Amino acid sequence: MFELLFVAALVYLYLERRARKKREGRKVRGLDAELKAIIEDDGDKTGIAFEIKQYLLSVIGDDKNDVEKFSDSRIEQAERILNRAGPSAMYWMTDIAAQLAFLAAAQINGIATNIDAKVGESATPEAIVNAVVKG
Repeated sequence: MFELLFVAALVYLYLERRARKKREGRKVRGLDAELKAIIEDDGDKTGIAFEIKQYLLSVIGDDKNDVEKFSDSRIEQAERILNRAGPSAMYWMTDIAAQLAFLAAAQINGIATNIDAKVGESATPEAIVNAVVKG
């Protein structure tokens, strides 16, 4: 009698375990999972770069159209980017601003840069952002 209960309990636990694995799905662990996470993070960085580029272009557009600076919508947009990308987004945006300042100083001093070849004679802020920011 006890043997029958013991075998029934084993069968029940085995079937329950299979059902639980099927519900949760298999969690891949090891080097393949780490490689997949790295690839997904890299794709996320490209998306963040695109968002930052679009943000810079929208700020330039706002400046051209005399839209209010530091508007709530732009601040919220920047906050979303910072929340998604973390502190690296702030560093990256500062680096872009520094590159743009160096380009402006080079243009004022008549020094040729690699961006001059990309944007040509009529360098607009949008063209420079598109040349500097890849994403």
